[in-house]
Amino acid sequence: MKKIINYFLQGLLYIVPIYVTFYVMFWTFKKIDGLLPFKFPGLGVIVIIALVTFIGFIGTSIIATPINAFFSKMLNKAPLLKTIYSSVKDLMSTFVGNKKGFKQAVFVRLFDNSTIERIGFITNEDLSSLNINKGRVLVYIPHSYNFSGNLFAVERKYITPINAPSSEVMKLIVSGGVSDFNEIN
Repeated sequence: MKKIINYFLQGLLYIVPIYVTFYVMFWTFKKIDGLLPFKFPGLGVIVIIALVTFIGFIGTSIIATPINAFFSKMLNKAPLLKTIYSSVKDLMSTFVGNKKGFKQAVFVRLFDNSTIERIGFITNEDLSSLNINKGRVLVYIPHSYNFSGNLFAVERKYITPINAPSSEVMKLIVSGGVSDFNEIN
């Protein structure tokens, strides 16, 4: 019963914002079309698109940009904090944002004659700017029950791709291997 209630609440989280958005747009469309004493088909749609774009512009230029500029100025005064902040920000945007840094899960054999492999993620395949010889990639190997890990430059011959979603592999690593693995059908 608890699972059914959870699914119901998750459904509401998806449906309510969509419904409210469409309802507000429909209501605005009807009101704008009713304001003019003459028929102007599509005026409501044009006004809604212009209004949403204008609000996005205002939100970005008047609210977000000055706050980000002030915050950047403050971080520039503390280089160590800036390094920590930018690293954590990049890591968080990898997990929840548009930046997809953990797109390929891999097994990594750290020694030539070893049969033990670590699980990690390729984070960078072009190391030419670091003057690291070709044939190597950066692999991040996270720790279990933690948000820390190690970064290794690994030769491609020691890497075996894992054919599974990175999110499921990360869940498996962070849980220490006790998490259920959801297969994609």
